[in-house]
Amino acid sequence: MHSTLPQHTIVPGRLDATMLEQAAAGGARWAIAASARAGIEASVATVRELVAQHAAVYGINTGFGKLAQTRIADDDLAQLQKNLVLSHSAGVGQPLAAPVVRLMLLLKAASLAHGVSGVRPEVIDALLALLNADVLPVVPEKGSVGASGDLAPLAHLAGVLIGVGEAFVDGRRMPAAQALAHAGLAPLQLGPKEGLALLNGTQASTALAIHAVQRLRRVFDTAVAVGAMTVDAAKGSDTPFDDRIHAVRGQRGQREVATRYRDWLAGSPLRASHLDCDRVQDPYCLRCQPQVMGACLDQIEHAWGILLIEANGVSDNPLVFSDTKEALSGGNFHAEPVAFAADNLALAIAEIGALAERRTAMLMDPGLSGLPAFLIEHGGLNSGFMIAQVTSAALASENKSLAHPASVDSLPTSANQEDHVSMATFAARRLHAMLDNTAAVVAIEWLCAAQAVEFHRPLRSSEALEAQLARLRAKVEHLSVDRLMAPDIAAATSLVEAGIDA
Repeated sequence: MHSTLPQHTIVPGRLDATMLEQAAAGGARWAIAASARAGIEASVATVRELVAQHAAVYGINTGFGKLAQTRIADDDLAQLQKNLVLSHSAGVGQPLAAPVVRLMLLLKAASLAHGVSGVRPEVIDALLALLNADVLPVVPEKGSVGASGDLAPLAHLAGVLIGVGEAFVDGRRMPAAQALAHAGLAPLQLGPKEGLALLNGTQASTALAIHAVQRLRRVFDTAVAVGAMTVDAAKGSDTPFDDRIHAVRGQRGQREVATRYRDWLAGSPLRASHLDCDRVQDPYCLRCQPQVMGACLDQIEHAWGILLIEANGVSDNPLVFSDTKEALSGGNFHAEPVAFAADNLALAIAEIGALAERRTAMLMDPGLSGLPAFLIEHGGLNSGFMIAQVTSAALASENKSLAHPASVDSLPTSANQEDHVSMATFAARRLHAMLDNTAAVVAIEWLCAAQAVEFHRPLRSSEALEAQLARLRAKVEHLSVDRLMAPDIAAATSLVEAGIDA
């Protein structure tokens, strides 16, 4: 039945961009590599040995956080793990989106598969069974400070495994025990260390940030194409994209993006029509696109590198090393790398939108664009794109507030035992609100740029840009007289989110 679905074997440390994209989208099948199982079993055996020795080991036979000095009797170890999941399931807010929860399931399973967490193979297999069946735990979006692990979100994720909480099945919300049956599972009883291992880690913040990059790449690519269309629509010059300019500066992203602009504009009859005009230089929103968008691309690629390492690593605590029979307490659960990556992504998202809004505003102004005011015939009777640009400005302004770094804040938790935290989960979560805004800003520019190009008919833009104009026109007609603008923006936004290759 599943023969046509992508099949992935998870080798610890080997997740890649394609696997993460397919995990977020759903539909792939996942299993732990046979080569990883011996290490997993060895870590479980080590936990059993440590329990038998009755030495105090954090989270195995002690309380948690400030209660770490409290010893737990052997007869209560299973209840300890269950209580941990129940007490930490304290999230609030709307459920995390399905792609994020799918990524959380994959990332948690892949982390545990390293064999340093003391978690039985059947627990890891159960996480993947949920993913394979697309049974998605209901995970409230708020409640993690991004240190000590993403405790509340991961508790809600783990709760479904023991039959508590809720999950989505085919978009329907139902009790966990009922949802487990759809994945062919019965509720698990967690062994020593297993509840803590499931809750400890950065998988919620990392999943949120990874999915943000997946969305951002599509929005970025569309923004470059739309920016090129605006250059042509405003009868701008392609000279600022000459490789010689960018080669002497040496910034990698800038040079790559300049190449993209040249490719989009190549062979444009509209550009050829004004090669000998008197304009010396274009406004920055046209001329400096490689510099701004290239810097954004550099931030995206840097953040992605950090996130890919995090996705492939272990952020549990304590870590169980079977070769020396030790459980070592550390701080890999602290999500500062994710927080910094997310904050830098926020800067890129805000700037992509800010630049697009400026290009839209330029097209509105007949003194700058040489086009009819607000890109509509019979202005006055018709307002055209006047208020669409106002919406664009509102969204770009909102992003400036959201771009404030989250990682510079910290509030102590757990009676000051956990006295510095990363706020990575909010840092990553707010990226999606920013992406919603920027996708709409780029969509509004696309509507305006297409309208502006059509004012130059019969001249045409490049073949590549005309193809993107045609994609838009398949969903949104040319604006001849005022009509409801919101549906046009919504349709264009969907195209932006899909990306230029869709």
